[in-house]
Amino acid sequence: MSKLGNLGARLHRGEVSYDFIGHRKIWYGISILITITAIVGLAVRGLNMGIDFQGGAVFTTPKTSVSVSQAEEYAHDASGHEVVVQKLGNGSLRIQIAGMDTQQSDKIQSALAEDFKVDRDAINAELVGPSWGDQIADKAWQGLAIFMVLVVIYLAIAFEWRMAAAALVALIHDITITVGIYALVGFEVTPGTVIGLLTILGYSLYDTVVVFDSLKEQTKDLTKQTRFTYSDVANRSINSTLVRSVNTTVVALLPVAGLLFIGGGFLGAGTLNDISLSLFVGLAAGAYSSIFIATPLVADLKEREPQMKALRKRVLAKRAQASADEDYYSRPHGDEVHDDEPEDHAAAVVGPRTQPAARSRGRGRPSGKRR
Repeated sequence: MSKLGNLGARLHRGEVSYDFIGHRKIWYGISILITITAIVGLAVRGLNMGIDFQGGAVFTTPKTSVSVSQAEEYAHDASGHEVVVQKLGNGSLRIQIAGMDTQQSDKIQSALAEDFKVDRDAINAELVGPSWGDQIADKAWQGLAIFMVLVVIYLAIAFEWRMAAAALVALIHDITITVGIYALVGFEVTPGTVIGLLTILGYSLYDTVVVFDSLKEQTKDLTKQTRFTYSDVANRSINSTLVRSVNTTVVALLPVAGLLFIGGGFLGAGTLNDISLSLFVGLAAGAYSSIFIATPLVADLKEREPQMKALRKRVLAKRAQASADEDYYSRPHGDEVHDDEPEDHAAAVVGPRTQPAARSRGRGRPSGKRR
């Protein structure tokens, strides 16, 4: 069996563990810092909304030897706007320019035809109205709201409201971080990005539910014993499912990383970045939040209950008593040495005493007359 497998088995049996709950303030601080950074990036830089959301024109050229950078320069000079140029598989170029109307689109099409030295009709032009993007955004928000409501209802029924609240906080945490990364990186937000955001919510919820299910099983009749607090059992639940969560996350991240770094970065397929970045960031954030945010938050909420407070007092009192007993029996016991005894006190002699030599010679023979 591999070392990771051995570690997973030992974590599951409770032979080794890490105190996730005890260090929860550290994880809360890290999450708050990342979230603040994401919000600041979103407020300062904003999202680079794609043409599907803000409207504009899309021009597709025939097969050409013009480079992407040269095409960006042509399109920028013709429109005066920021452009996005992508190399297609057949050697043609796809040029996106946001905020264009019909008249502007006709002028840009003619200018591009002259720059590329092709007929005007050879360049295909498509207009996307901003109302289409508004409809997509509205549908995305509606889908997100419905998903959140259903998640809260399901978790409240299957587990309890505290777990539902913790899972909701974890989901909002994941979405905020993913959107903030998009703002900081500057990747274009497209309908594929929205699909990726909705997809990561399912992955994040999966890891969270796995830990919650283990926690629910291990906390049955918890108040009838005095060995473990709720936080102890929550920590054991995280450790017992830790390797499983890491394995599933790594397996899911590998193909997404291939799309993002190889397909979108190395091969230049920019369209893959729309969905792959949201999936990559969301999967990593979801695995983090299920371990470091959701379950510690549940433990915090549960420890506020009166019965869990009473259980904690009993457990801590029993541990203090056990520690005192262990300390007492670990001390050496036996004949006590009194402080008032002199240091040069002679040791007791066991057995008959030996007479001094002088006295032995003096009393060695009975008295009598001398001859």
